[in-house]
Amino acid sequence: MMKLTSSVRSLLAVASLAALAACSKSAPPPPPAPQVTVALPLQRDIVDWDEYVGRFEAIQDVELRPRVSGTIDKVLFANGQRVRAGEALFTIDPRPYAAALAQARAQVAKSQAALTNARSELARADKLLAAQAISREEYETKLANVRSAQADLGAGNANVTTAQLNLGFTTVRSPITGIVSDRRVSKGNYATDATTVLTRVVSTDPIWFSFDGAESFYLKYLRQAKAGERGSSRNTPNPVEVQLADETGYRWHGRMEFVDNAVDPNSGTIRAHAVISNPDGFLTPGLFGRARLLGSGTYHAMLVPDEAVVTDQTRKLVYVVGKDGKAIQRPVETGPQVEGLRVIKTGLAAGEHVVIEGITTLQPGMPVKAVLTTMKPRAANTAPTSQPDTAPPASDATAK
Repeated sequence: MMKLTSSVRSLLAVASLAALAACSKSAPPPPPAPQVTVALPLQRDIVDWDEYVGRFEAIQDVELRPRVSGTIDKVLFANGQRVRAGEALFTIDPRPYAAALAQARAQVAKSQAALTNARSELARADKLLAAQAISREEYETKLANVRSAQADLGAGNANVTTAQLNLGFTTVRSPITGIVSDRRVSKGNYATDATTVLTRVVSTDPIWFSFDGAESFYLKYLRQAKAGERGSSRNTPNPVEVQLADETGYRWHGRMEFVDNAVDPNSGTIRAHAVISNPDGFLTPGLFGRARLLGSGTYHAMLVPDEAVVTDQTRKLVYVVGKDGKAIQRPVETGPQVEGLRVIKTGLAAGEHVVIEGITTLQPGMPVKAVLTTMKPRAANTAPTSQPDTAPPASDATAK
C-alpha cells in the first residue's frame, strides 16, 4: 500500500473539518409572506336594469285621404308644421256638394208637402167612412198614401244628412294633434275619395319606445312575477329610462305599456313598447335609442373592484384573508357594475376582507401579510353598461 505523506494527510484533515462545518449549518429561512391589500366590500341594496335597443314610434300615425272626391281648392298648412286635432288642412271644391245639399233639401220640402196633403185626404176619408160614404178599400188607399209620404220624407231627411256630411268632408281636417308631413297634392289636383293620399300626420306627445326583448329575459320576468319579485309589464307600469344616441345618461323616463301575446319563432324575441312623455316634441318617430327596463326587485349585494374577481374556467372567484392570515378562495356569482364596482350577488359574506391588490401571486392556503384599506365607490350611481357573465343577467343596476 501507498503511504500518505504528511502534507496529504494535512489536506485531508482540513477537507474533513470543512465538510463537518458545512453540515452543522441550518437550512435557509422560508421566503417572507407576500403583502396584499384587503378591504371590506361595500354593501348596497341593488336594483337590476336590463338594456334594450329600439326606436321611437308615433302612437297615432295617419295617412290622410279625402272622404269625398273633387278638385283640391286650397292647401291650408305649411309643410312640417304642428297641427291640432280638427284643424283644416285642405279644401275640396265644395260647390257640387252644396248643390247636392240644396237638391236634397228641396226634395224634403216636396215630401213634406205630399205628406201634408195625404194627411188631409185621410182626415176627410175618416169622416166619409164613418158616414159610410166611401168604401173600406178607398179608406185604406188614403192611409197607404200617408205612410208612403212619411217614408219619402224620412228618405229625404237621410239624403239631407248625407249631403251635409259630404259638404263637411270637403274641408279635410287633421284627426289628431301632431306634426304634419309635406303635402302630396297641390291646388287643382283631383283627389279620389279613400284613395288619394293628401299628407301624413303623426302624434308626438306622448310617444312610444318600441323594442324586441330576448326570450331569456322574457322567461326571467315570468318567473319573477310568479315569485312576486317584480310585476309583469303586461299589467304593471314598470319604469323605463331611455338614452339617445348622442347622450351619456338616461334622461328620458317612461313606463311599460305593452308586451305582445306571442314570441316570434323566427327571432326568438317578443315585441314590447313603453310610453314616454314628450311635451316639447323633441323626441321624433324613428329616432334610435337605448333603453333600460327595471329587471329585478331590490336585493342586497356586495361591491368589489373588477380586479378582485378572477376567472377559473367557468367560475368566478375572489380571494379573502381568513383569521389565520391565509388566502382563501370564494366562488361567487357576479352581477353588473354599480358605482364603478362589480356586484357580488352570492358567495361573499359581510365582514370578510377581500384581496383587492397583489392577487396575481396568491395560491389557496398561502400565508399573506394583509394591509387593510377602505374601499370607496369609483363612479357616480349612473348604472353604466356592463357585459353580463351569465344569461340572462341584468345589463345595468343601480343602488337604492
